[in-house]
Amino acid sequence: KPIWSVIVSILNIASTGALQFIIASASWIFMAKIISGYGSDAIAGYTIAIRLIIFFLMPAWGLSNAAATLVGQNLGAKQIERAETSVWKTAKYNAVFMGSVSLLFITAAPFFVGLMSQEPMVISTGTSALRIISFGYLFYGVGMVMMNAFNGAGDSRTPTLINFFWFWVFQIPVAYYLSGAANWGTNGVFWAIVITETAVAITGTILFKRGRWKTIQI
Repeated sequence: KPIWSVIVSILNIASTGALQFIIASASWIFMAKIISGYGSDAIAGYTIAIRLIIFFLMPAWGLSNAAATLVGQNLGAKQIERAETSVWKTAKYNAVFMGSVSLLFITAAPFFVGLMSQEPMVISTGTSALRIISFGYLFYGVGMVMMNAFNGAGDSRTPTLINFFWFWVFQIPVAYYLSGAANWGTNGVFWAIVITETAVAITGTILFKRGRWKTIQI
């Protein structure tokens, strides 16, 4: 390929990859804004829960990044079936790990939150956040693998569109509705996160099975 064609391909993948991350990350700002309306203790509890969740997500991110590498290597070697198999296996391992962490958080959430704060209201909100969000942990694990599998295949556009729709078009309005009009309070935000992450995983899995990623040319 001419050098200019290679540069365009790199810039295209890099720009959509960056946008993909920005879209997903920036949506959390609105989640925090909604929670902040319930007071400083609520936002403190939410922040503690999210930090715990992110910490335990690290191994899962490592596995999902491995899926991206395996897809890229196998597609480069023209081993399409092996690329697909590696994704399903990684998704299974990630689901098992995340399911285990989910059980840990659901049963011992007060203990983990209590390590960082002794304020009753902070512990209450943090415990609710940790327990509710943990119900979707298994789906988070699968979703991360699917998103990174697309990226590994050079199809960074698909996960970007998935993130935009579910995090911005769906999650933010639903979080506002459940926490406000539905009168679920902070739990409405937490359930909106679970529903959204589950939808992301299901959407990613369906699109991955359709196989368009196998035809992407870089």
